[in-house]
Amino acid sequence: MRATVFHGPQDVRVEQVPDPQVQTGRDAVVRVTHACVCGSDLWPYGGGLPKEAGTRIGHEFLGVVAAVGADVTSVAVGDLVLSPFTWSCGSCAYCRRGLPSSCVRGGFFGGPAGDGGQGEAVRVPQADGTLVRLPADLAGDPRLQSVLPLTDVMPTGHHAAVSAGVEAGGTVVVVGDGAVGLCGVLAAARLGAGRIIALGHHEDRLALARRFGATDVVTVRGAEAIAQVRELTGGGADSVLECVGNQESLDTALGSAHDGGKVGYVGVPVGVKGLQLGAIFRRNITLAGGIAPARAYIPELLADVLAGTLDPGPVLDHSYGLDDVPTAYADMAGRTTLKAMIVL
Repeated sequence: MRATVFHGPQDVRVEQVPDPQVQTGRDAVVRVTHACVCGSDLWPYGGGLPKEAGTRIGHEFLGVVAAVGADVTSVAVGDLVLSPFTWSCGSCAYCRRGLPSSCVRGGFFGGPAGDGGQGEAVRVPQADGTLVRLPADLAGDPRLQSVLPLTDVMPTGHHAAVSAGVEAGGTVVVVGDGAVGLCGVLAAARLGAGRIIALGHHEDRLALARRFGATDVVTVRGAEAIAQVRELTGGGADSVLECVGNQESLDTALGSAHDGGKVGYVGVPVGVKGLQLGAIFRRNITLAGGIAPARAYIPELLADVLAGTLDPGPVLDHSYGLDDVPTAYADMAGRTTLKAMIVL
């Protein structure tokens, strides 16, 4: 089969690789119909994070079950399924606590231990705890574009909002206008925030933020952004969603919260060299977040997508074929594509 393989910074290739096989009774093989390129994929692509040359890449996919192990009971061959970006057993202590991202039997797609989602098929370990069966009538339906972000960016934006304690009527700041930040705007609106201030630098993305529920936008950076937020809010926001992962975005997020406020961080931390612990302590700021436990959030988010009350589909603004994945990476790195959808 064909799959995307990472060879080094600015070097991803679609190559022939061995077909995935069921290796244990808990495995499934999924034939991919839709996948994405994630902003976190751009970190190794741009040289910001190390990744072993020759490994698969990509972790957001949905498709049709092609084979199952003898112990799999929740899905069957022919089912249309969605996968989060990590696999998990669904039964260990962490999974039972709603933290499948820490599953003792879990792992990440797109690394040395697992197939990448940007290929024709994927072996899914722990299929019963990982895969989410979708209604059969969605096959070939345009609504799959709205379902696909549930593999990662929508649950991640939601995790930022939950970690930041977004409440009905509250004031929220979202730092970052990438796909996760935009989904954070959606998540804050879904939770009933009264005011949502989006921080970003791309006019088209901020227009989408307004469409998703942002009431205000701030386009400056650093200290200027903090000053504008504090002026708009009269001293800072109740909840701040940090959706980038660098030092400036974290500092901006902490500076945008009022004393006693909460910051939910979900940006992959790259180049973060320090934390203002003294200021956090003095100001009673709550800092929470991390890797989104996507599998735990998917059922409630999927219900809203299917009901038509939640639509993160517009973050997927360009579609590519599998052979065009290298172009998709270049376009996202060049900021001409917000988030690439791959259709097989």
